[in-house]
Amino acid sequence: MAHPIDPVNLSPIPPMIDSYTYHSKLPSSIDGQIKDEDEGWIMGIDEAGRGRPMVYAAAYCPISFKTTLEEMGFDDSKALSADTRQSLWESFDVHSELCYSSTSLSPQAISAGMLRRIPINLNRQAEDATVGLIKAALDRGVNVKECYVDALGPAPQWQARLSAIFPTIEFTVCPKADSLFKIVGAASIVAKVTRDRYVHNWIDYEDVGVDGSLPVKTIKEGEEEEEEINRGSGYPSDPKTQAFLKNSLDPVFGYKGIVRFSWATVKVLLDKNGVECKWIDDNSQPSALSYFSADNDNAKPKVWKDLGVSGVGEL
Repeated sequence: MAHPIDPVNLSPIPPMIDSYTYHSKLPSSIDGQIKDEDEGWIMGIDEAGRGRPMVYAAAYCPISFKTTLEEMGFDDSKALSADTRQSLWESFDVHSELCYSSTSLSPQAISAGMLRRIPINLNRQAEDATVGLIKAALDRGVNVKECYVDALGPAPQWQARLSAIFPTIEFTVCPKADSLFKIVGAASIVAKVTRDRYVHNWIDYEDVGVDGSLPVKTIKEGEEEEEEINRGSGYPSDPKTQAFLKNSLDPVFGYKGIVRFSWATVKVLLDKNGVECKWIDDNSQPSALSYFSADNDNAKPKVWKDLGVSGVGEL
């Protein structure tokens, strides 16, 4: 059975309807389990973006591959050109010992967590993604001995928590880990390339047909081709992203799925330019608790009285 292809290597890239995790093929694998489970591996974890989507990636390889890894040119992905990132991305296919996993959190899933009654903030979602990547590697039989993580919040506390969850792994959590450790630089490449491909080739799932067909551009005779939507990098400091958010806002419905509604930048725009929604409460309607009180005749809805329904104290 052929190993599945990373969705961002497909053309076109499928619309991201929900969060997902992808794992590259392991070397000398049989049914997804590596043969030599005694060989120690190193792992690096880094992220890209804070939504639209947010991508967490883990790169990992046998310790015996470390010398080769040091010479491949991995570094903080933001410090490298797009061509260099592409070349390093392709090196994962060239070197079977170098593997990766990526968790792409969709804008909708992030917002759903952050807008809950008891919110799951962005840092907690990032922590869950990190723990999930490590656990998945262990479940696949990868004997992770050392793990290097780009700092998420206070490094000592995060390192202590990871060490408590995975006591057999030696963790190093620090800022700028993608520049200090090549294996984290490799993870940085995976996260950055994955996110960039989604940002620049995004297909709104709202525009996908009921049969799964993707939207097709049609140009009528005499009309000019519409200019491609430029969403920018997705960061609030990017003028192109600012322009996209301003021009794409529907005053009633807000934005399509690519935009995270829990993003503070978007909240400000919605408050300023969106139509205010007023929720009108019927203050005359009694509390539902009153339906079950000892003297509940006056609190009964009319339909209860019409149907002769009565409450019971015990079942």
